[in-house]
Amino acid sequence: MKRIFLCFALAFLFTVNASSQTPGKIENTGQVLLPNGWKLSPAGTSLPLGDLPLNMQLSSSGRYLAVTNNGQSTQSLQLIDPKGQKQYDSKVLGKSWYGIAFTRDERTLYASGGNDNVILKFEITNNKLNTTDTIRLGDAWPKNKICPTGIAVNKSNTQLYTVTKEDSALYTIDPIKKTITSKIKLGAEAYSCILSPDEKTLYVSLWGDDKVGIYNIATRSLTKINTGSHPNELLLNKKGTLLFVANANDNSVSIINTTNHKILETISTSLYPTTLTGSTTNGFALSANEKTLYIANADNNCLAVFDVSKPGSSQSRGFIPVGWYPTNVKMLGNKILVSNGKGFTSMANPKGPQPLLKLDNSGYQRGAINSREQYIGGLFKGTLSFIDVPNEVKLKAYTKQVYANAAFTIKKAAVAAGETGNPIPRRVGEKSPIKYVFYIIKENRTYDQVLGDMPQGNGDSSLCIFGKKTTPNLHAIASEFALMDNFYVDAEVSADGHNWSMAAYATDFVEKTWPTSYGGRGGAYDFEGTRKAAYPRDGFIWDYCKRAGVSYRTYGEFASGGEKPKANIKALEGHFCLQSPDFDLKIKDITREAIWEHDFDSLLRINAVPRFNSVRLGNDHTSGQRKGAYSPTAAVADNDLAVGRSIQHLSESPIWKESAVFILEDDAQNGPDHVDAHRSPVYVVSPYVKRNAVIHSMYSTSGVLRTIELILGLPPMSQYDAAAMPLYECFTAKPDLTPYKAKDAQVDLEQRNIADNESSRRSAVFNLAKEDAAPDLELNEVVWKYVKGENSIMPAPKRSAFVILEKKKEEDDD
Repeated sequence: MKRIFLCFALAFLFTVNASSQTPGKIENTGQVLLPNGWKLSPAGTSLPLGDLPLNMQLSSSGRYLAVTNNGQSTQSLQLIDPKGQKQYDSKVLGKSWYGIAFTRDERTLYASGGNDNVILKFEITNNKLNTTDTIRLGDAWPKNKICPTGIAVNKSNTQLYTVTKEDSALYTIDPIKKTITSKIKLGAEAYSCILSPDEKTLYVSLWGDDKVGIYNIATRSLTKINTGSHPNELLLNKKGTLLFVANANDNSVSIINTTNHKILETISTSLYPTTLTGSTTNGFALSANEKTLYIANADNNCLAVFDVSKPGSSQSRGFIPVGWYPTNVKMLGNKILVSNGKGFTSMANPKGPQPLLKLDNSGYQRGAINSREQYIGGLFKGTLSFIDVPNEVKLKAYTKQVYANAAFTIKKAAVAAGETGNPIPRRVGEKSPIKYVFYIIKENRTYDQVLGDMPQGNGDSSLCIFGKKTTPNLHAIASEFALMDNFYVDAEVSADGHNWSMAAYATDFVEKTWPTSYGGRGGAYDFEGTRKAAYPRDGFIWDYCKRAGVSYRTYGEFASGGEKPKANIKALEGHFCLQSPDFDLKIKDITREAIWEHDFDSLLRINAVPRFNSVRLGNDHTSGQRKGAYSPTAAVADNDLAVGRSIQHLSESPIWKESAVFILEDDAQNGPDHVDAHRSPVYVVSPYVKRNAVIHSMYSTSGVLRTIELILGLPPMSQYDAAAMPLYECFTAKPDLTPYKAKDAQVDLEQRNIADNESSRRSAVFNLAKEDAAPDLELNEVVWKYVKGENSIMPAPKRSAFVILEKKKEEDDD
């Protein structure tokens, strides 16, 4: 099996020094800088789409394009004129997820109803979508866990097939009688399905099993072919002799001969010949003559272009820059159509927790970005790009631009940025005077919420609700060590946040499924090692420690102690504190810290402190204004004191001289920020950290992980930590062994919510048993109102630079 890599001369590369930039438009280049350090410069013209477009389907003649939007905020179905590049119609859906299919006569469109466990039927008349029927697979979530995904319908509209994500099955349906004629188990979560031209075979991508299912319709039998990790989109050529399979976790496409079901070749879509995950191959389309394959790399924000005219001997041709997180590709004549899942930019959200303005009858919010739309989970709206098929000269220019947009290079993976003599090595295997790493994960705060009152940094004090009085230790740490005001989390919410924090990557399963559960549309929280389909291909940082022989231990992160101690992943079995609880807002963080202290001291006595220690201190999440619960101020102050005490205890121990502590929020979803919705506090504490420093360089979650990896001698886990800037600027070769003295709480840690008001009533129904099970948008509001007053109004919007998402005249190729 041949594996072909896309790699172009480094002469194509040019770079822009973004060390002290903030996310937004780069004036001198026209690029848009994302919070993770990668850049965008989308080709072509565009139309606005909804929240997280996952799938597009063209009708048989190309008259219609259907788009399903499956994000956290408004879910919808759009009907678009792809030739005229305009919208015909849009329907807001209560629940949807991925699956859409036209009938051959273009009169009917079927769409998945997500966790309502239905297929919705729309008749198309006068270019409008009219809901006419519902095909039910079972009662809605949570009574039944089904969730139809991919849909296929035969030419005569007598058989409809759908595969499912939750009960991992293939349903055959009579769409006229609305009856299920058969159901077979697939053995793993499914994503897409496609019918062969002769309608004798249905191909199914088994998202959670690294296989494609081949279903013989006549015999109702299922066989499977091994593919790469996380197969998602499927594509057949016109004759049905070749099946293309996108493998998201392998940065690859498998090309299968459907006659003998053998893999002809596997083509790698990544920018360089690397085995590191992170391109997230995610969708594709064939040119009209079937000689060229255009492949979406979701996390690389580009299309890879291959000449596939000689199956088995495909050749790379270049790349095309598109928007943020492309999810699907279609071809119509000489146009390439791309759905960009997160649009064209990141942005600020200073009015995050405010009431929602009404949508107009098209389903769009008109005018300025409004307050509730600034909740990070639904802030980044999708776009549809229309790109002319480039000639050789244009493709070369596009390729150059894609490399200029990318943060990752092979050189960075081998040799990190840094300086001679710095405690942070530049290469894996080089020694550091730091031996022990303590990695503390907190929950969901923005920079402005906590450190916005520090005059040394770029803060907005009007957005600071947990300032110095509530968080004296965090302020002291930022003052006494290094204040970093240009740090960004790689995630939007905790679901992907804990994956980014522990693997420098969130798989396509994580990125595509969390918006449904966060939008209150059903689905379990399966994002911290509790579901195999969410795992990165090569595991989490503890797996890397295990393979490298680096000792490790976790305290509440991906494992739970207590009466029924349990590790969520195999690598943590025997490597977690049996007493340390995971997420539980009824347990104080100072209690968690005391448990850690006791465990740490017992290990210290026998010289067995692990080199890598992950510690969960997440009560800064808060319980909102739930009556009887710890007040938001008390919860955040409790978290602050726990952090302070842990630093003091470590700094008074014999291993302080060889230690470093990294403290960050897993995400920044629970608040506003005037620079960017991803900006968050980060703290670094060590004898080797500079004292009284203010650092404005741009860093990310992946950069923290890269720093930890270099200290411990671990390789990068993905293209994102490999590309990220290590925090070497925070460190000095001359240690200062002065211990840290924890600051006493300035507020009452026992303070409970006692108010009986609208916010307390809303908080009473929040599900606080799991991370982010509560509606974060509402939780943001009640926390703000607790601090600022029940009738308080947020300040007027301020925004970072961003690209206006309007259709514009495409530039001439010359």
